[in-house]
Amino acid sequence: MNRRAFVAGNIALLAAPLGAEAQPAGKVPTVGWVEAGSRSANQHFLDAFRQALSDLKYVEGQNIVIEDRWADGQEDQFSKLIAELIRLKVDLVVVASTSGAAAAKSTVRTTPVVFWGVSDPVGIGVVSSLAHPGGNITGVSLGLEDGLAGKWLELMREAVPNSSRIGVLWNPDAHGPRDRVKDLRMAAATVKVTLYTFEVHSPTEFGAAFNAMSKAHVSGLIVIMDPLTLRHRDHIVRLAAQTRLPGIYGFSEFARAGGLLTYGPSVPDQARRAAVYVDKILKGAKPADLPVEQPTKFELLVNLKTAKALGLTIPQSLLLRADQLIE
Repeated sequence: MNRRAFVAGNIALLAAPLGAEAQPAGKVPTVGWVEAGSRSANQHFLDAFRQALSDLKYVEGQNIVIEDRWADGQEDQFSKLIAELIRLKVDLVVVASTSGAAAAKSTVRTTPVVFWGVSDPVGIGVVSSLAHPGGNITGVSLGLEDGLAGKWLELMREAVPNSSRIGVLWNPDAHGPRDRVKDLRMAAATVKVTLYTFEVHSPTEFGAAFNAMSKAHVSGLIVIMDPLTLRHRDHIVRLAAQTRLPGIYGFSEFARAGGLLTYGPSVPDQARRAAVYVDKILKGAKPADLPVEQPTKFELLVNLKTAKALGLTIPQSLLLRADQLIE
C-alpha cells in the first residue's frame, strides 16, 4: 500500500475527537507493555515510549503505571505474556512486532490494544483497514510492504556494484518475513540478481546459515527483520564480519551494532508514536476510530568503519543521501 495515501488518515488521528474521560476519578491507569526482544537488547524502545508519555504529562507511579513484559525473541511467548497482563486487568496493552500484534488480535477481546513495529497489519488480519481499523486494536505500521524490499536490493547494488548473488537470512516462523522474501524475489527478477535464501528458526542455526552463504559464494546479505533477528543483531553482525559479507538491514540498530547499511523506519520513533495512541485512548478515544499510522520518514545509515574493514569504498552519491554516517 502507498504510505502517502494515508496522510489524511494520520491527520485524522491527530484531530480525532475524544470522548469523556475513560478513567474513573482517582484511578491510575495501568498500561501493559509487551516487547518482542529482551530487556538487555531493547530497553531503549521502552525508554523512548516512557519519554513520550512524560512529554504528554504522564508521571509513572502518579498518573500512570507501566507493567512491562519481554518475549526474548520467542514467538510463542506473546500470547502467554499478553494473557498475563489481561489477568492483571490492565487498562490497555501496548505490543511490539507483527507477531505480537497477531497474538494480541487472537488473545484480547475487549481491552484496547496499541501495536507498533508491525508489518502489513491489514494483510495479517489485525485491522480491517488502515483508515478504519475497527475492533479494539490500532497502532503504528512499519510500512515495509510498500516496496522496501526493492529499495534494499537497490542500495546493496549501489554500495557493492558487483553484488549479483545475494543471501537472504530470514525466520519462516515469524509473521511478515515470508512476504518480504516474496517481495525480494520479485524485485531481484527485474535487476538480474540471484537470491539465495537461508532459513533460521533459532540463534543456534545462525552459524550454519553463514557457512552455507560462504559455500554459495554470495556477495551480499539482506536480513529480514523479526523478533529473533532483531534480538540477536550483535551475533548476526559479528558473523557477517567474520565471513566478510556486506549486509543491509531494516533497522538502524544493526548499523549501530556494526552492520554496513540500514534502511527503514526508526523503531524508537514507532515506540514514541505508540504513546500518542495510549494518551488518546486513556482520554476516551476508541481504537476503532484511530487510523493506523504509517511512517513518513525512512532512515539510511552507513557504517564507515565496517566499510573500511570490508575494503569497500561507499559511493559519494550514497554517502550524501545518508541520514547518519557511523565512524
